[in-house]
Amino acid sequence: MAKKQYKKILVVKPSSLGDIVHSLPFLNSIRKCFPDAKIHWIVAGGFDDLLVGHPMLDKLWVINKDQWKRLSAAGRTIKEFRGLYKDLKDEKYDLVVDLQGLLRSGLLTAATGSKTRVGFKEAREGSRLFYTHTVEGGRDIHAVERYLRVASFLGCGDTEVSFPLPMEPYPVPFEEDYAVLVPGARWKTKKWPASKFARLAARLPIKSIIVGGKSDRQIARQIADESRRKAISLAGKTTLKELSGIIRKARFVVTNDSGPMHLAAAHGVPVFALFGPTNPVTTGPYGRGHTVITAGVECSPCLKRRCDDLRCMEKISVDRVLEAIKNTIFRE
Repeated sequence: MAKKQYKKILVVKPSSLGDIVHSLPFLNSIRKCFPDAKIHWIVAGGFDDLLVGHPMLDKLWVINKDQWKRLSAAGRTIKEFRGLYKDLKDEKYDLVVDLQGLLRSGLLTAATGSKTRVGFKEAREGSRLFYTHTVEGGRDIHAVERYLRVASFLGCGDTEVSFPLPMEPYPVPFEEDYAVLVPGARWKTKKWPASKFARLAARLPIKSIIVGGKSDRQIARQIADESRRKAISLAGKTTLKELSGIIRKARFVVTNDSGPMHLAAAHGVPVFALFGPTNPVTTGPYGRGHTVITAGVECSPCLKRRCDDLRCMEKISVDRVLEAIKNTIFRE
């Protein structure tokens, strides 16, 4: 598609944390490509903190995506969507880009009435029916590269990959170097055992900070209690911007396949990523200087959210992770 000078652009990318981080190079690219354009973004509540006040965005639309999934809230959802539909159409966007590629995001894209609506050919749940133009993103490349293919399609392909990440300071209780541990993940199958995180923390030559959301508090407390006073938990105590600030100052990060993993990679902090059911080629830490550790079992990656045999994570030993860290971070 020939490059045009768009005046008003909407990016539809409601979730999740890692996906939003992966979308930031796209935002950087189109902001530099269309410096005078107004750029808006649709984000789901819970992830909006990372984008509120972002200097590259002119407006943020926050939707209640979780409510939309509940049948009991169908009445409120319909009312909210009708209002949103009207408001989006009134904005008169001349370009809308759906980076999510699901039914809900497709409907929001269509609701704008924009004459130029761009999405992926591989978009799911019929969402591609709502686009005027489609881009072949590919299934075997990293998400960052997929999103940048859309930027290239719009004529913005020459921008250097950059992650414009906002962050806020948080009073870290350590004056010296520290590691960050991320024991949480959206899928149970992606979690390395808490006992192994604790043993790793106890053996590391520096102290550790355990981070995560409110749902990770119990597992984080267990790790801190079993770490021989080498780790503290800040799980559920930080905003996303504060989490970004904590990770930015870490010596390195040990993590499951999770949103904070992508924050660390975006900041250029060395990541030791523990992968089992998911594919590090497409969703691993982006960039150089990171280490992906797997158990090498034959069934991985299976992409299963549920499984009775978690050997792909359980067979990753503490010794192996510690050796990788020492050989990379603490080489003399």
